[in-house]
Amino acid sequence: MQAVLQDRYGPADVLRLEQIARPQAAPGEVLLRVRAAGLDRGVWHLMTGRPYLLRLAFGLRGPKIRVRGSEVAGTVVAVGSAVTRFAVGDEVFGIGIGTFAEYAVAREDKVALKPPGLSFEQASVVAISALTALQALRDAGKIQAGQKVLINGASGGVGTYAVQLAKAFGAEVTGVCSAAKADLVRELGADHVIDYRTEDFADGVHHYDLIVDVGGNPSPTRLRRALTARGRAVIAGGEEGGDLTGGMDRQLRALLLSLFVRQRLTGLLCKENAADLEVLRTMIEEGRLTPYVESTCSLTEVPDALRRLEAGTIRGKLAVLPATS
Repeated sequence: MQAVLQDRYGPADVLRLEQIARPQAAPGEVLLRVRAAGLDRGVWHLMTGRPYLLRLAFGLRGPKIRVRGSEVAGTVVAVGSAVTRFAVGDEVFGIGIGTFAEYAVAREDKVALKPPGLSFEQASVVAISALTALQALRDAGKIQAGQKVLINGASGGVGTYAVQLAKAFGAEVTGVCSAAKADLVRELGADHVIDYRTEDFADGVHHYDLIVDVGGNPSPTRLRRALTARGRAVIAGGEEGGDLTGGMDRQLRALLLSLFVRQRLTGLLCKENAADLEVLRTMIEEGRLTPYVESTCSLTEVPDALRRLEAGTIRGKLAVLPATS
């Protein structure tokens, strides 16, 4: 099969398209014919090996898993001996291993049946980004109906889901993005939109019960200025902190600050699980959540797509289509 590989960390130039053997499904895995794969920020981190602390888990000198890609939608073509939830022919979405390829494996507990009304392209961009948004709002943020919620980075992969989910939970939503992407954020349901280039969401005039920060790297102190007296801020993105710790530095500073103030500032580590994928599946089927795919690309175009991701020019999500699709 064709797959996008890398043997060393670095910029998009380290990626290459090669023919390799198809993977085999382990007892608790399914083998998928990949119909589409989502491009998420984690792909960039694993490509570059930054922050460096990630290399302790994913490979010191080069990535242990050579094929890039995690988000996926596809058709089950084989099941492991211990799999009970899926059968050959099922159309599923979720999180796989090395999904920028024509075939990929995925753990049974990290995929769910694809909503029948959703295209493979749309389904492929849901898992990691939407799980992050859901857990940031529901679990870390303790969102409640009627609250004023600010999404910083509202036009990106996680942000486009966070806007929709916050509205579905009954909040009044303000999205922060560039003026060029304001129309998208309004289309997704935001009640108010702030252009980060000309306005400051932490101006001391407006205050929010919950802030989900997925872009822009505001300091914990600045986030506090925009919160109500007992508001919550969840840091779910950002690259500030240098090559060693990356965004984890800001999350740690936020947690330390929370020890001394009434507001709650916290980081987020997304939990990949089928139960929350089922929650998202239900919301999609009910029309309360819609994946936004700006465009698609082929396997050969993945390096350029990652350059666009790094530059911040993608609106919503981008889907990768292998040749067999």
